[in-house]
Amino acid sequence: MNYLKTILVMLFLLFVVIVVVQNYQPFSTGVKFRIDLIFFKYETSEMSLYFVTIISFLVGIVLAALCGIFERFHLKKQIKTLMRNIKEKDEELSSLRNLPVTAEEINLKQVSDT
Repeated sequence: MNYLKTILVMLFLLFVVIVVVQNYQPFSTGVKFRIDLIFFKYETSEMSLYFVTIISFLVGIVLAALCGIFERFHLKKQIKTLMRNIKEKDEELSSLRNLPVTAEEINLKQVSDT
């Protein structure tokens, strides 16, 4: 399985390198971003698309990591709750197993008649 994962990562990186090499000129173009709201106006200096792409990629990684961390904490809390529930149920089952039997003896003759 690890070999398959390594091969897929290498193929993806090869694909990224091919796309970057084939699109060097368009990615080198400069762009300006502008926000033109009624109460706020802002314009960035000229940036290359390489820079914008890398920043977008890094922001995506950070957001995905934060979502993963929050989900991990939620699942950890849920696991603790379920483990506590299992422990309580196990203790209850153990206490019920140790109860003395108080029922009257059942004759085999009565059981076979029914």
